[in-house]
Formats: sequence, structure tokens, C-alpha cells
Amino acid sequence: MYDLIVIGSGPGGYVSAIRAAQLGLKTAIVEKYPTLGGTCLNVGCIPSKALLDSSEHYHNAAHAFESHGIDLKELKVNMPQMIKRKTEVVKQNVDGIQYLMKKNKIDVHQGIGSFVDKTTVRVTKGDGSSEDLSGKHIIIATGSKPAGLPFIKLDKERIITSTEILNLAEVPKHLIVIGGGVIGLELGSVFARVGAKVSVVEFMDSLIPTMDRTMGKELQKSLKKLGVEFYLKHKVTAVERNGDEVTVNADNSKGEQVTLKGDYVLVSIGRKPFTEGLNAEAAGVKINERGQVEVDEHLKTNIDSIYAIGDVVKGAMLAHKAEEEGVFVVEQLVGQKPHINYLLIPNVVYTWPEVAGVGYTEEQLKDKGMAYKTGKFPFMASGRARASGDLDGLVKVLADAKTDEILGVHMIGPRVADMIAEAVVAMEFRASAEDIARMSHAHPTYTEVFREACLAATDNRALHI
Repeated sequence: MYDLIVIGSGPGGYVSAIRAAQLGLKTAIVEKYPTLGGTCLNVGCIPSKALLDSSEHYHNAAHAFESHGIDLKELKVNMPQMIKRKTEVVKQNVDGIQYLMKKNKIDVHQGIGSFVDKTTVRVTKGDGSSEDLSGKHIIIATGSKPAGLPFIKLDKERIITSTEILNLAEVPKHLIVIGGGVIGLELGSVFARVGAKVSVVEFMDSLIPTMDRTMGKELQKSLKKLGVEFYLKHKVTAVERNGDEVTVNADNSKGEQVTLKGDYVLVSIGRKPFTEGLNAEAAGVKINERGQVEVDEHLKTNIDSIYAIGDVVKGAMLAHKAEEEGVFVVEQLVGQKPHINYLLIPNVVYTWPEVAGVGYTEEQLKDKGMAYKTGKFPFMASGRARASGDLDGLVKVLADAKTDEILGVHMIGPRVADMIAEAVVAMEFRASAEDIARMSHAHPTYTEVFREACLAATDNRALHI
């Protein structure tokens, strides 16, 4: 009998298992794939960042090195090597998770985990054999998979998802990306940097529509410099393959049909919860019409011994959100009183420039009727950004009009994926814009832009503009 069984070894699953082991719980983790780490480590966050970094190196070598006094000849892309390096990075991370399981004495069971009843999980292995595990508590951490459209047939060769594109060993002539969200823009920018023509078709009227609208507008400007074409407010109606050519038909805002032809189509319209094979009904666990496992504010299902975390429950599908939830559940099990402030879980897009946001967007504040003030500061006016040549973007701070408490911070620019952490810390401690403005920030650094935006929010007193 285990104290805890975790189904799924993604960031939510493996982190909850580690925290449980730290707290003295006898823990098992069940994973259907041969490697641990889930979508994030195997076909998501980690491999995409490896390719983003590799493609950015190439792009800089091709377009920026000369201005730095670095001359190169006969520069070319070696996609097989780029993919090989990505695979090595993934293996190193996956091996690291395997090590952490051994270090923390967590039992790893490889196979599909399904419920027999509310305290029993059956692990069905690849050879058809199975074993039953008993647990006082069970965490469902089965994650998500790419969502599709019913009329699009994914052949996984030319019409592909974020999983298949990570192993694309050639540069597409014309990559058509369906979906202007995080995944589509990150992967689209990888191939735009290495010479592919990239077209993004998005149903909404802006990119990264879940983030502050200013960020979407600024990112569109930057990606246009890479040559990326955008078809906003376009509804895809058909995707067809004919040999090595793929055709995408879409209706624009006037109802007129637009036809795009390319050699690859990336379908990236989001992700959906994955519960296939879980047999949740055997335990009596409720799954809603959206495919999510229903949970209460403690992430407990309708069955007292069973919890669910990460992409399979409501909320943003973010690896770090899943990690927080995993720790949150386990610490509750041993009688601790943890908390999660979902408003303060940051969102990041790893394009270049990067995009990051935390707290309320300006649109949300308007919808709520909250009185706020805005401070903005561009990277163009940053000495550090000018030295590195990263002049695109800005930091936008939203603060309460009366109390000056920071309500939201939205950034687009160099290294903002790391910079956003300062905003998260500030907001966790309910800092005012004035508080940040009064703190010394090292010069020259990108973080000075955040301070200047806070100065701009407090009586419009930014210093360097």
C-alpha cells in the first residue's frame, strides 16, 4: 500500500512525487511512455526551447554578427544537427528526472495507469501484462495533448502538430501555422529564423489573445521583421494535402475565401485534457463536458482520496502551474496549509523578443471597472538593450489608481521570461509601483526598464525618456 500514487510524470506529476517523498510518504509514479517528464520535457517546453535557441544563434550569425565585427562565410543551416542537439538536451533532462526518482526512493511503474476502484490503479505494460497498485491517495496528472479541428486530418507528415514538427529535419519552403497562440508563434519563429516562409492564420483579431493586447501588437511588429505573414480574423475551413503540397482555405472577416499553399501545415490551436485510458468512471471521478477532471478549490475530485492537477484540470496549461498544484496537493495531505494565487502565475512566450505577463491585463481591468494607471517604458531607451541590439519591445505596468498597488505587469523584450520573476515577487508582497521605483536596479541591465515603467506609472516620472 502506497501513501500516494501519481498517474503521469510530467512537471506536475514528478514534482508532486518528489515533494511527497521529501515529506516521508511512500510514493509511486506511473508513466505510460518509456521516458519520464511528460509533454514538457519530451515534446514541449524543453525541446522547443532548444530549437528556439539554436535558430536564434543562426539568425544572429546571419543578420547581427557583421555589425559586431564578426565576419562569417558560407553560413548554412544543418537541421539534422539542430534536431540531434535538441534530442540530446531532452535526454539529459529526462535522465535527470529518472535520477531524482531514484534519489528520492520513488517507485516508477512503466505502463498505462487506469483506475480499478478509488484506491487501486492498474498498470498495463506494453506486453499486455498488468499489476495492481493500492494507494491511500492518488493524483491524476495525465496532462494534455494537441487539440485539432474535426475537418483537419492530421497525417503527421505534412499536416502536423507541435509533436511532429520537433523532428522536422528540413527547412520548410512555406510553413502555414494555424493558430496565433504561444505554441504556433514559438515554433513558427524557429523556422522563420532559419529561412522558411511562415504564414500564421488566426481566428481572433490579435496574436496571443489570452495575454495583454499590447503584447500581441508588439510581437506582431517584431515577427513581421522576420518576414512572418499574418492572416488575423481568418476562419480556416479546409486543409488538404496533394503530394508534397498542402492547401489551406480560410474565410476572412468579409467572408471572402483566402487560399494558402505550402509544404507543411502546423496545427496549433491549443491543447485539450488527456484522460484516455484512465477509466475514471471506475473510481467514480467526474469529468466535465470539456474533458477536464472536476476539482474543488483544494484540487480534490468528488472522491476524497483522489486529486487532479495540471493540464487535466481547469486553468492555464502551464508546466509551472502544474508544479505549484502538485506541491499544493501533497502539502495538504500532510496537514500543511499551502496556497496558490492563480493570478500571480506568470505567462511566457519564448519568441524573440520574449513576452511575459503576470496579474491582470488592461482588458481585464476595464471589464472589471477597476480604476488603474499605466506606466510604459520602451527597451529602445535602455542602454543595455542598445548595447545588445535588442531594441524591440516595452514594459507596461498597471497599478491601482488610488493605492498604487501593482495589478499587472506585461513585458515584451530581451530576457523578459526571467525578468517577470521580479514582478511576481513584487506582486506576491503587494508592492506598489513606487516601491519598485525606489529600489536600486543595477546599471546597465534590462531590469532597469521595469523600474522605469514603474516610475512612469507614478506621476509619469520616468527618467530616461
